[in-house]
Amino acid sequence: MPENWRLIPLGDFLHFRNGVNAPKEAYGRGTPFVNLLEVITYTHIHCSEIPGRVTLAKNIVASYSLRRGDLLFNRTSETQEEVGLTSVYADDEEAVFGGFVICGRPNAGILDAVFSGYAFRTPVVRRQITACGQGAIRANIGQADLRRVQALLPPPDEQQVIGAVLSDADALIGALDKLIAKKRDLKQAAMQQLLTGKRRLSGFAPAKFEFKQTEAGVIPEDWEMDALGELFSISGGFSASRAQLNNEGHCYLHYGDIHKSAKSFVDVGTEYLDIPKLNVPLMRVSSKSLLATGDVVFVDASEDDEGASKHVVVINDEKLPYISGLHTIVAKSKTTSLDNTYKRYCFQTRDIKRQFYYYAVGTKVTGISKTNIKKIFIPLPPIPEQRAIAAVLSDMDAEIAVLEQRRDKTRALKQGMMQELLTGKTRLI
Repeated sequence: MPENWRLIPLGDFLHFRNGVNAPKEAYGRGTPFVNLLEVITYTHIHCSEIPGRVTLAKNIVASYSLRRGDLLFNRTSETQEEVGLTSVYADDEEAVFGGFVICGRPNAGILDAVFSGYAFRTPVVRRQITACGQGAIRANIGQADLRRVQALLPPPDEQQVIGAVLSDADALIGALDKLIAKKRDLKQAAMQQLLTGKRRLSGFAPAKFEFKQTEAGVIPEDWEMDALGELFSISGGFSASRAQLNNEGHCYLHYGDIHKSAKSFVDVGTEYLDIPKLNVPLMRVSSKSLLATGDVVFVDASEDDEGASKHVVVINDEKLPYISGLHTIVAKSKTTSLDNTYKRYCFQTRDIKRQFYYYAVGTKVTGISKTNIKKIFIPLPPIPEQRAIAAVLSDMDAEIAVLEQRRDKTRALKQGMMQELLTGKTRLI
């Protein structure tokens, strides 16, 4: 390490205290209350990011009140990797910390508040903390463990410079996150307008602009409407558990991968290496469960209503074996009424989702059957208009993807900067 840096135990410069255990009836209003979720989520905690409130006596609030620059550690976690994560309180507003949190108040002048939000999540510190985590069901850590953990501290003026650089990187990432969210909102609004015909693209709006009421909602007079059962042959997937999947065999589409995907399509050729595989003879798999270009795969089970209509459209121009799996409904086109790219978007309007919610059943898990999915109606613009709509929405998706790549690269760059700056390998002053 650099000559003027110090490797020092946390106990030498932090004064530790466990948080307050408030009674159940105290929660709901009052003083902002930092709990372990905020510590796990944020490196720098601001009062605006604290959802919890607690009503406590003035002397207790004073005793457990946070100061700007206080370090916070979560005492317990479901995993060893998340125990003892460190955040810094970066606000001047009054707040208190809860019983699942340990506060470490630094000696005056030893830590820059911005720097400290980054410095104690480095691999060298995290390895020491996770090694101390104990517990069979939950990982726990105490003050005595934290006191022994050693941290690498540059002089205060260098801390300020390092903190400022990393804070600028976080600000750029935050700005990109906001821009991506705005672009997604704009795309959602455009989808709602274009896919219902309330807005028509140039060259497709008739001279007489009228609407009609259908099972798929209000649609333009010159559009058609049909049920999924008329447009698609509906079948199920080949059941296999997540534990059976590995890196060998044939590509397999697990319903969980549909739920967690931010995209509404899967390109088998491009994503081949990332797609889970199932080692099973193809003779055991029904041809109805083998996916081709243009097939739509819906989930038949979800933990919430919003997930009931989740789906992906398959691109498989190389005709690779791709097996639709457990808890999926496969829709193979019987007609040429739907453009393949348009399928990525046409099931995402409020009117279509309302139909999914209507037919979904279940209490803890929401499910839709192959019988009921056939009853769902969708509007059908003419094919040229479908292609034009899909092109507009695809361009918006491409713009969002570019922003996401830029954000991800910035995150990776920040991680590299942290490794260099917080270990003294790269010096700024």
